[in-house]
Amino acid sequence: MAGQTLSQVRAMLDEAGLAPRHRYGQNFLIDLNLMRKLPALAGVQAGDVVLEVGPGTGSLTELLLEAGARVVAVEIDFGLANLLQQRLGAHPGFTLVTGDALDGKHALNPALLDALRARLRESPGSVRLVANLPYQIATPLLIELLLCECLRFDGLVCTIQREVGERFCAAPRTGDYGPVSVVAQSLARARIEAILPAAAFWPRPKVESAFVTFAPLSPDARDVRDSRDFAAFVRLHFQQRRKTLRGAARGGPDATTIASACDAMGISTTARPEELTPAQWRALYRACRP
Repeated sequence: MAGQTLSQVRAMLDEAGLAPRHRYGQNFLIDLNLMRKLPALAGVQAGDVVLEVGPGTGSLTELLLEAGARVVAVEIDFGLANLLQQRLGAHPGFTLVTGDALDGKHALNPALLDALRARLRESPGSVRLVANLPYQIATPLLIELLLCECLRFDGLVCTIQREVGERFCAAPRTGDYGPVSVVAQSLARARIEAILPAAAFWPRPKVESAFVTFAPLSPDARDVRDSRDFAAFVRLHFQQRRKTLRGAARGGPDATTIASACDAMGISTTARPEELTPAQWRALYRACRP
């Protein structure tokens, strides 16, 4: 059975002269029982194209390859990328992209997209994210994958910081609810599947983690004209979240339309942004961007 124990991970890093780097959020999942749940949660089938961001020493990668997936792994750490290439480079199902998964804050790395397309050209199939994501990249990466129009992901399954997962899944009128919640829940069904203790990782982080799944909605179910423009619309009106909807829109191009839409929907313009549900935000967007 694939997967690496803590002693195996340490031995590989020592042999390569490497060590976990806090800069890249390298906390390796070493609980193999938990790790094996990721491909199962994702429903990975033989022939699926799987994106793995932050593969580290390749423990999860081995599980995905064993399941018959065609893995496109993206590793920003050049030392770990060399280790992965030496260990798995000859495997026909493995493709390595060395670099950042993101190209700036609001775009995916073109080399990553090219590698995924190349795998799909070999044989069409499902595209999924299955990854133990570095904490620093989790939020912008997941949003970009949900917004991606050139490739449609059939599912996103990942390990992320618990607080970040709760933000994605938060309900209105709670402290965690914000633009990330609205956008993610308008584009997918988001769910926290399990909470992972810090002891499941090495080095041990100071926070708990969570398995989070995202089941992307079809374009018709999203009911917004332009998902990326919708995300910008929501972020704009949450910038001053302590203000009311009227106050946040005052002086902007949508002020009159938002007031009229709120009246039509029975929403008070004295409500604050975090009081509106994702469905209400989508309705406001459609009123302002017909």
